[in-house]
Amino acid sequence: MTRVLMLLTLLVAGVSAAETPVAVRRLALLVGVNDGGAERVKLRYATTDAQAFSKVLGELGGVTPADRVLLLDTGRTGLMDGFARVKSLAEAARASGAQRVEMLLYYSGHSDDEGLLLQGDRVDYGELRRALAALPVDVRIAVLDSCASGAFARRKGGTPRPAFMVDSGSQVKGQAILTSSSADEVSQESDRLGGSFFTHHLVSGLRGAADVTRDGRVTLNEAYQFAFHETLARTERTQGGAQHPAYDIELAGTGDLVMTDLRATSAGLVLADGLEGRFFVRDEAGVLVVELLKTPGRPTELGLAPGRYQVRRELNGAVSEASFVLTEGQRTPLAPTHFGSVLREATVSRGGEAPVLTAGAPVAAVSAAGPGRRLVPFNAGLLPGVSINAVAAQGGPVENRAAVGVMNDGTALAGGAAVALVSNAYDEEVRGLAMAAGLNVAGGSVRGAQLATALNVAREDLNGLQMTAGVNVAGGNVRVGQFAAGVNVAGGAVAGTQMSAGVNVAGGDFLGVQATAGVNVARGGFRGFQGSAGMNWVDGAMSGLQATAGYNRAESVKGLQLALLNVSGDVTGAQVGLINVGKVVSGAQVGLINVAEEVRGVPLGLLTFEEKGQLHLEFWASDVQLTNVAVKFGGKYVYTTLLAGIGPDDRLDRYTLGLGLGVHLPLGPRFWLDVDTAGSTVHTVRQPFRGENVLAQGRAMFGFQVAKRFAVFGGPTYNAYFAFSDSDRRKMTTLPVRQNKLSEEVTVQHWPGMQFGLRI
Repeated sequence: MTRVLMLLTLLVAGVSAAETPVAVRRLALLVGVNDGGAERVKLRYATTDAQAFSKVLGELGGVTPADRVLLLDTGRTGLMDGFARVKSLAEAARASGAQRVEMLLYYSGHSDDEGLLLQGDRVDYGELRRALAALPVDVRIAVLDSCASGAFARRKGGTPRPAFMVDSGSQVKGQAILTSSSADEVSQESDRLGGSFFTHHLVSGLRGAADVTRDGRVTLNEAYQFAFHETLARTERTQGGAQHPAYDIELAGTGDLVMTDLRATSAGLVLADGLEGRFFVRDEAGVLVVELLKTPGRPTELGLAPGRYQVRRELNGAVSEASFVLTEGQRTPLAPTHFGSVLREATVSRGGEAPVLTAGAPVAAVSAAGPGRRLVPFNAGLLPGVSINAVAAQGGPVENRAAVGVMNDGTALAGGAAVALVSNAYDEEVRGLAMAAGLNVAGGSVRGAQLATALNVAREDLNGLQMTAGVNVAGGNVRVGQFAAGVNVAGGAVAGTQMSAGVNVAGGDFLGVQATAGVNVARGGFRGFQGSAGMNWVDGAMSGLQATAGYNRAESVKGLQLALLNVSGDVTGAQVGLINVGKVVSGAQVGLINVAEEVRGVPLGLLTFEEKGQLHLEFWASDVQLTNVAVKFGGKYVYTTLLAGIGPDDRLDRYTLGLGLGVHLPLGPRFWLDVDTAGSTVHTVRQPFRGENVLAQGRAMFGFQVAKRFAVFGGPTYNAYFAFSDSDRRKMTTLPVRQNKLSEEVTVQHWPGMQFGLRI
């Protein structure tokens, strides 16, 4: 796909130890445009990338909010107005005595080898260069993250001059251009990243991942080199092919341009020396803010705003996670001990074998006790401390193969069964079967089964089965299942089944089936089926089916949501319910009320509200009534309309109220056709809302778009007026009509008509 994602100009100059500090003013123009025109695929993350870059400039780049001009989904005129605003800021900076003025221009959107494409308009690269050159600033940096963006750097034929990247001086003037791809390559964006490859890695570098000198500052050279290598590495196997960022530098003087200063933020994350692997840092909203590959032996500091974060590490095929909170004025260290392992997704081999979990390995049966334990093959227990274990172990740790009693306790159960009238309690792991009329407790992991009437507890991972009429709790990951009449709780990820009559909770990702008569909660992603009578809640992405009589919620959905109220982020599939709420819906929304940012499919509902869809006010005259008004809203192709009309020819006594459903068909750049069916009731002022009638209409409206928010339309209608009482048998039009009597009480008039109006 074609994508121009970023044109930016940023400069933060370091001050040479031998120079007197100068007054520096930093300005930024940041533009994000998803719409490149009718012939271009609409992007999803151009505006998001512009906002992310604006944020890092504000937090670490020294650009104040007053000096940042952020333009989202604008056209050619808006871009030129943005240049004018920056020029005014630069002139004001000069007038206030600033000795250095630095400017950053960031553009994210579509382009080709001739220029930028904004909502169908083109800004040639030559014109763009002239606009940059006209700004009264000392340094300009332009970065384009776009298809064929290397053509912008190539146009003038500049050659790199490395002298300006030598020391920390500040006597640098000129311009530097960074592009996300070469002149004949596409630039790519990623749903996984929530942005473009180049912008994502450039922002990660600016937040500290590119600070190879570990001086707390990220220079232009460091940021570009980091973004180049990461972009190339992450696009080599994509459908778009390898993406090679390029540059054109025309800067003279000495000094290394400092893009961001990590000391500028009030909080920071320090990755310790011993950490290694690829790290993905997400904020509390789940947005990926930094990605980097860290090698052991050197610490890395990241500049982040205060708040709650989660970091995932991938190393040698294993995945681990850690959560942390960054506080104001503190640097927070992160070490290997802070990470806990998580389940990977189940995979199926091409030979058709059963799914195999890729993380973890089976624990082999042992014939001897574990380290430091005394093997007691059989235990009989009456009360805690009154048992064979207490006598044989003499106060030390003991491991059983089997146990029978009223209350069994010990260090571990390995390879057998423990059956108790009241409880089985083991300080460490249980490998086998623990069955009690009361409760089972394992201080470590469980590999096998816990069966109890009241309570089962595994403080660590459960690799097996928990069944109870009360509550099941596993402190770690769960494989196989938890079944309860009351509550199931898993502190980590689940691969298997949770079924209950009350509540199911998974603290991490879920792969399998979660079913209850009450509430289901998954605090990570979900793949499979989630069904309840009350509520289903997924903090991450949902892939599969969510079904409930109440409320479904997910961060994103690939599959189907079925409920009275469905709420999600992006949806690939369908939402079916009374009320559906989504962001970008690729599929269908079917309900009484549909709400979305954009529907790339079909919204079917009584009321459909789409941010990027239709919202129009229409006025028209027809043979039925001279004055009519309607609100038309909905998706790009399917809409709902609310109608009202009054007839001056009836001495303002008759009025109509109605509802319609139709389709919008674009016929060209300016022409369109709306076809709908509408039903209205006819009332009189003397007897409001007492009409026993229906006016049914089929309408075809051919329109011409005069301006962006003004159109004229007209077309034929076919009308059928049903009267269900003598008082409602009135004349509806001056045109010839046919009248039929359907019964003693019901008559119908039908006729072809016309209407003409305007839309705003």
